[in-house]
Amino acid sequence: MTTLGEALITLLEAHGVDTVFGIPGVHTVELYRGLARSKIRHVTPRHEQGAGFMADGYARASGRPGVAFVITGPGLTNTITAMGQARADSVPMLVISGVNAIDTLGKGLGFLHELPDQRGMMEKVALFSQRVTEADELPGALARAFALFASARPGPVHIEIPTDVMVKPADGIAAVLTNATPPAPAAAAITEAARLIKAARRPLILAGGGAKRAEPALKRLAEALGAPVVETANARGLLHRHPLCVPASPSLKAMRALMAGADLVLAAGTEFGPTDYDGYADGGFVLPSKLIRIDIGADQLARRPVTVGIQADCAEALRALLAEIGPDHVAAKDGEARAATAREAALAELKPDYVAQVRAVEVIRDALPGAIIVGDSTQPIYAANLYYDHDRPGGWFNAATGFGALGYGPPAAIGAVLAVPDAPVVCLTGDGGFQFTLAELGAALDAKAPVIFVVWNNRGYREIETSMLDVGVEPVGVSPAPPDFCKLAEAYGIGAERLSGVGGLADALKRARAAGRPRLVEITID
Repeated sequence: MTTLGEALITLLEAHGVDTVFGIPGVHTVELYRGLARSKIRHVTPRHEQGAGFMADGYARASGRPGVAFVITGPGLTNTITAMGQARADSVPMLVISGVNAIDTLGKGLGFLHELPDQRGMMEKVALFSQRVTEADELPGALARAFALFASARPGPVHIEIPTDVMVKPADGIAAVLTNATPPAPAAAAITEAARLIKAARRPLILAGGGAKRAEPALKRLAEALGAPVVETANARGLLHRHPLCVPASPSLKAMRALMAGADLVLAAGTEFGPTDYDGYADGGFVLPSKLIRIDIGADQLARRPVTVGIQADCAEALRALLAEIGPDHVAAKDGEARAATAREAALAELKPDYVAQVRAVEVIRDALPGAIIVGDSTQPIYAANLYYDHDRPGGWFNAATGFGALGYGPPAAIGAVLAVPDAPVVCLTGDGGFQFTLAELGAALDAKAPVIFVVWNNRGYREIETSMLDVGVEPVGVSPAPPDFCKLAEAYGIGAERLSGVGGLADALKRARAAGRPRLVEITID
């Protein structure tokens, strides 16, 4: 007999899943029955939050959904923070959990891992949460999740399987594979957007995370229009060193001036979230009055006024606009000059210490070309989110915008390197954030994940301390004592070295990359 738990593994394989992140428990043993015989790799984090963050990093690096297996109750609640981050950044994540036996649910009888309403709780975080109560429901539940990931704005999805359902017979059930795709751009919207574009003399493009896999079409359109391209943090890596690229936060005054001076703004895959557009919470961001917006989600398009809204995948919509505009369109002649002026003004806005931190990130980029840099909420990440030009589309991501979960970087970097094993992967984390998920060093070792952990050690929550001082609050609670990170790494059998400042960082990174296994580089900051 094939149980539902065994069938789950076969169905996941049919949907192209090659890796799951999870910690087995008594409530999910049956889900693991078929795993050892499958082609799916299992990675064991040290905490279920790590499983979620690993799935997130895997998804962002690969473009495929990340999958986590977690137990009923505390295992699932531990994963909620990672699901919140995935929801904020539109990351495809499938979380499969157990739940108590059907006839015990909602009765408050005190069973192990019991919650009053587990699925009701998950419905507040996940795009949807579905309980499977019969074997023949499982293929449809998985098909629903993977169809959403392929055709709409992605995020976390939760499927729960009661412990007494996992063991039910599931002989003969087969995967329901769909050909779901994003909606095609409406012809009328493309025609009207092209008309506005042709009439514009000072066009501007805003690129968000939804455009990160649309670089060829974005580049062609920007050049055809002569339009500078301002990139949010999740779009960094697009158009590296291109004269029209402006890799700067829309929260900066220089970017707001650039937007105000444009007679047409095309926003591709950006939700206009305050962490990107009003990062200083000064209320100074003004939505452009003439705005073409491309987004895969109709709900996003409805949330803010637009002149023309195009519901579609960014790449497809940009290609459609190029075709409609035609090859004879005359590009604005001052686009590159406007971009250069904006870049210079944006960099000039940064404080000297932020500029120095951006230069440290550039050292990482230049020492390891094509690297994926996964960031935690730490000072050089904040600085580079304001201004930094990465050299790999989709190769710069972090948790410092959107949901803003500390501890994201280390496990997400493990997921990223397992998804793209040929790319150098650097986790840039602070001493405070690293202590949230420090134990995932062990997971990196187990998985043979050659992440380079770069720890920016300024002995505390320096960014929070600065925020307190800026508003006249005496700093309290911002100086947690850091451990000896090198000794901790070595206790796991991971090589480590300590630098005083960033002077020797490039060479240390090259040594770490050559090692071909997890390494740690600590940078002490006075």
